[in-house]
Amino acid sequence: MAKTQTLQAETRKRTGSGVLKQMRREGYLPSVVYGRGSENVNIKVSTKTLTDMLAHSASESILVDLEIDGGSAQAAFLQSTQHNALSGALVHADFLAVTKGMKISASIPIELHGEPVGVKSGGITEQLIRDLEITCSPKDLPERIDANIEHLGVGDSITIGDLDLPDGVEPGPAAEVLVAIVNESRVTQSDEEEGEGEGAEGEGAEGEGEGAASADAAASE
Repeated sequence: MAKTQTLQAETRKRTGSGVLKQMRREGYLPSVVYGRGSENVNIKVSTKTLTDMLAHSASESILVDLEIDGGSAQAAFLQSTQHNALSGALVHADFLAVTKGMKISASIPIELHGEPVGVKSGGITEQLIRDLEITCSPKDLPERIDANIEHLGVGDSITIGDLDLPDGVEPGPAAEVLVAIVNESRVTQSDEEEGEGEGAEGEGAEGEGEGAASADAAASE
């Protein structure tokens, strides 16, 4: 399951683009906490602290305990983030306050493990889905989805339905949607096509030889 980390936060009352830019220069990330049945709370958190958290997480779908103004911790889910288009730096974050009985939607990475037997015989692995959309309760949120593919031969595949998902985790895509497949390598396919072409040319040359021999025989007669 995903680990929950503590993140210090402070309420903010200042608004306006100029104020937000100054806040970012001071090392703070403008953020909002919202939830069902409660008003949105404008907060600011350390940009460096949250950036470091995400750098050590498999995805941005993380849980945190927000300690706002030094008060008691509020469990929250990082619902979304905004990044600078040029630098990629964080510029805003939205947190969803976790309440009892609620479910969250998250995008969790799928990590493939093992070298398929099909690859050992010349095939290649193609991963079609790298992140899986799921729904679950916050306590059941996985950090990632692991899938062993050692048993896959050339032409074999795994689907959403083949994944070993933790209890309480529901996938968004249908069970038959492909996650990964082991295909025949393009090099092998090219070699086979080239071999077939050479065979056809050989047959043509042989046919020409037979035709020439027949013509010579007819001329001698």
